[in-house]
Amino acid sequence: MPNEDITKLKIDKSTSVSAPSRRRKALYPVIAIIVIALAAAFYFKGTAVEVEVAGVSQIYPSQSFTLLNASGYVVAQRKAAVASKITGRLISINVEEGNHVKKGDIIARLENEDVTAMYEQAKANLASTRAGLEQAKAELHDADVTFNRYKELMKSELVSKNDYDSAEARYKKAVAAAAGAEAAITADKAALSGAEVSLEYTLIRAPFDAVVLTKNADIGDIVTPLGSAENAKAAVVTIADMSSLQVEADVSESNLQYVKLAQPCEIQLDAFPDSRFRGAVHMIVPTADRSKASVMIKVKFLDYDSRILPEMSAKVAFLQRPVKPEEQKPRTVINPAAVVNKGNNKFVFLVNGERVVETQIQTGEQFGDVIEILSGAKAGDKVALKPLEKLRNGVKIKVAEK
Repeated sequence: MPNEDITKLKIDKSTSVSAPSRRRKALYPVIAIIVIALAAAFYFKGTAVEVEVAGVSQIYPSQSFTLLNASGYVVAQRKAAVASKITGRLISINVEEGNHVKKGDIIARLENEDVTAMYEQAKANLASTRAGLEQAKAELHDADVTFNRYKELMKSELVSKNDYDSAEARYKKAVAAAAGAEAAITADKAALSGAEVSLEYTLIRAPFDAVVLTKNADIGDIVTPLGSAENAKAAVVTIADMSSLQVEADVSESNLQYVKLAQPCEIQLDAFPDSRFRGAVHMIVPTADRSKASVMIKVKFLDYDSRILPEMSAKVAFLQRPVKPEEQKPRTVINPAAVVNKGNNKFVFLVNGERVVETQIQTGEQFGDVIEILSGAKAGDKVALKPLEKLRNGVKIKVAEK
């Protein structure tokens, strides 16, 4: 062995090299597929799809059968600036803004000591005159009895002619005295009525059931019917009958054909945008405003609501038909073009930041060009409108500029 030439030694590489080479070649297709998949995933995740979006909103069913819309203001048809009939100093005021008053309630009082004294004097004069009348009636009765007795005695010539004439004169005098007392009572009643009227003028009363809108005077102010005196106040309070509130809206002459008396309406107040109030056309004012080319329409409220106040801004929808009870609540709706049908299920792509989320929804009634959503989305959400065929759950998007 030691004498053998080591240069003749060789390593057989045929078996050790061939097996690994074949295994590497078999892995090439798998690696290529993985690379392509990763590239595709990177492409789709990194590239944003430009989409148009639509909003999920709320509407009232009446919007689908509205003929015309108009704007206006709430106005009280019975409104009064309550003032005094005489000039005087205000000594008390019994109401504040917002108070409810009934017809005849005393709102305020003026100084009335002098008028009260006149009234008490008139009452005393009437009482005295009535006492005088009773005395006159008693005298008349006595004179009547005496005169009738003397008449009977005169027939038998048991009394003298002089005594008979005296009894007759006394009777006639008693009749005149009684008549005078009755006339005095009539005069004293008239004087008492005048004193009562003067006293009543110092009391400022509500002319009808109403709510106090403004208080225009305070205790100590001089009030006068015309307010012509310097520093004098005319109206003490301003009141309005809340049951007479109506919306006065201007309708263009060209749209007057869509309005008729008693037509059902729906009223929305700017102060309460989430509420709708039932109404009906009460009056088409028979004159036009040439400067605005419009006609005033008065719409009454069918239901009383304490939240409704005079001078509130309002919008009126003139309807084809009355609103049904089930149509008085708002509905959540969407553009039908945003809905994807997959078998018996319906989906939308909700916009969540820069990506879309495929979400199953349940739809309801069709209202014009929108459809109701019962579940799956809420008002204020954004959904992809198109191109829906390029979208799937989690795809990155970019909202197209309009």
